[in-house]
Amino acid sequence: MSNPVEIAKASWGAGLPDWIAALAEECLLSSQNKVAARLGRSAALVSLVLRAKYTGDYEAVEEVFKGVFQAATVDCPALGNLPSHECIEWRKKARRFGNANMLRVQMFRACNKCPRFTGDV
Repeated sequence: MSNPVEIAKASWGAGLPDWIAALAEECLLSSQNKVAARLGRSAALVSLVLRAKYTGDYEAVEEVFKGVFQAATVDCPALGNLPSHECIEWRKKARRFGNANMLRVQMFRACNKCPRFTGDV
């Protein structure tokens, strides 16, 4: 069973989430490595998610996938409409203060006040 769609269906069964099915389709259309690279994640993570063996935060992976492949956006209080995967990157940066430029300072403040920010992204 090397087809990512078959792997996902067999691993998840009837509870296969739509976004996992779409992730498997993307892997089938190109490759798991290429999909992982576009997500900014490892191919191992993608494999674990497809096989329902990932022990991390599925919601975070879903948010990145939807931002990259399905053009999902969030309403950022500081930047307006923003791709969801970019929101995650700003939230990661907001865990530590950095004054490299004014945008970084602005986003540190905005992210730390945002209800989407949990500090563990």
